[in-house]
Amino acid sequence: MSRIIADVIIVGGGIVGCSAAFHLARRKGTRVLVVEKGPLGSGTTKRSGAFVRAAHAHPAEARLAVESTKFFQRWKEIVGGSCGWTPTGLIVVAPAEHAARLREQTAQLQALGADAQIISRGDVRDLQPAARVDDIALAAHEPSAGFVDPVLATQSLAARAKELGATFKTGTMVKSIRIEYGRVVGIETNIGLIEALNVVLCTSAWTDRLLKPLKAEIGLRAHCAPIAFFDRPADLRAGHCAFEDWTTGALFRPHTFGLTMGALNTPPADDANPDSFDEAVAPAFVADLQQRIAARLPAMANARYARGHTGIYDLTPDDHAVVGRVPGITGLFVAAGFGGIGFALAPAVGACIGELVADGEARTVDVRALEMARFKTRDVLRDA
Repeated sequence: MSRIIADVIIVGGGIVGCSAAFHLARRKGTRVLVVEKGPLGSGTTKRSGAFVRAAHAHPAEARLAVESTKFFQRWKEIVGGSCGWTPTGLIVVAPAEHAARLREQTAQLQALGADAQIISRGDVRDLQPAARVDDIALAAHEPSAGFVDPVLATQSLAARAKELGATFKTGTMVKSIRIEYGRVVGIETNIGLIEALNVVLCTSAWTDRLLKPLKAEIGLRAHCAPIAFFDRPADLRAGHCAFEDWTTGALFRPHTFGLTMGALNTPPADDANPDSFDEAVAPAFVADLQQRIAARLPAMANARYARGHTGIYDLTPDDHAVVGRVPGITGLFVAAGFGGIGFALAPAVGACIGELVADGEARTVDVRALEMARFKTRDVLRDA
């Protein structure tokens, strides 16, 4: 076969990889190649809840979320086409023991320029008349939150990246990363060697499989993350705000076609194999989740379960993302370990990866706190 050469190879064709491809392809003269073992967006992206909000505990991730929300809102102008952006607003509610943390998180978001404010029980009732509010000690409102269509957004980014000159090779399995004298020179794949001096791993729970032979693994854990969809009853047919409920542990939002999508704030702690897991949703999970949602929106107790699926979260040792260089290997970069929030951060993460590769420094957001080197220095991240 003919020799394949690129300036930058992006491994992984999900939302983060396609975002990185888009941002790099905007730089004229940069040869960008995305390799993906399946169809684009067929991994963790396909099963994402695609909820976009700025309310994240760590400042670096919150900054990425704030910038990404702006990007989603201006999608047609920046990318063209549609990502299926649907504004919903978000209400975060906390019991007394977590009120101080919510107040601090909201102040942090305001300092970052996010549209977020502390609100009263009465405000929650005004925003969502069907909500139970008597157990709320404190609440916060993020009017700019919303959701997108994960497959549509990924395809839109890929299509625009192709128009800008990026190349995509699906059905391409990466076997290993080729290193010579401490720097990347390419990747070994099922179609042969592909040469490049820069490789970006946007490979979610599969990342450590490529890093382990280099003695550079992150220590990722893969966890199953079930999501359930319910047909809303007539009282809520017009929709409702999204809720992140620190009292019940549920995260839920309106979805298209009269559905409500729900998940747990904290996924189950059991380790999973990202290549072999049950995508079905257990009836016990559905019943438990519905009970938690109904504790906030009592009308949902009568909702009918419509469908569900299980995806995979990739979590780092400190539960915060890795965005940046792989220490000791020139030209190797990673964007992984997002723990279920990767979709909300993807536009800004892609921009930062493009800047790191091309300019040596990320300017869209300072992501130095998310560098992989923190695990070697034991300088792990703590929530703000």
